[in-house]
Amino acid sequence: IMVRKKDGKLERFDLNKIIRGLQKACEKRPVTMEQIHDLADKVRQDLMMKGKEEVSSEEIGDLVMHYLKEVDRIDYIRFASVYRKFEEPEDFRQLLLEVKKQ
Repeated sequence: IMVRKKDGKLERFDLNKIIRGLQKACEKRPVTMEQIHDLADKVRQDLMMKGKEEVSSEEIGDLVMHYLKEVDRIDYIRFASVYRKFEEPEDFRQLLLEVKKQ
C-alpha cells in the first residue's frame, strides 16, 4: 500500500510509524504495547480490506483515532491534538464536546 502524504508525496505504508505515533500519544498512560500493536494492526487490516493501492495519510489518521478512542479517550485527545494540529484552547474544547456526545 502506498500512502499519499499531505504534501502530495507518496511513500510506502509503514506500520512502525503508526506504532511510534501511538507510543507518543500513550506515554505514561495505562495502555500496553500489546494494545498499541493490536490497534496498529487493526488499522493495517482495515486498509488492506479496502483493496486500494493508495490511501491518504488522513485516512490512516482517522482510522487510528477511531480505534484509539475505544482504547483510551485521553490518548485519543492527545493524538488528535497533534494529528489535527491544534493551535488554540478552543480546539481542545471542541474535541471534548465531540467525545462527550459519543
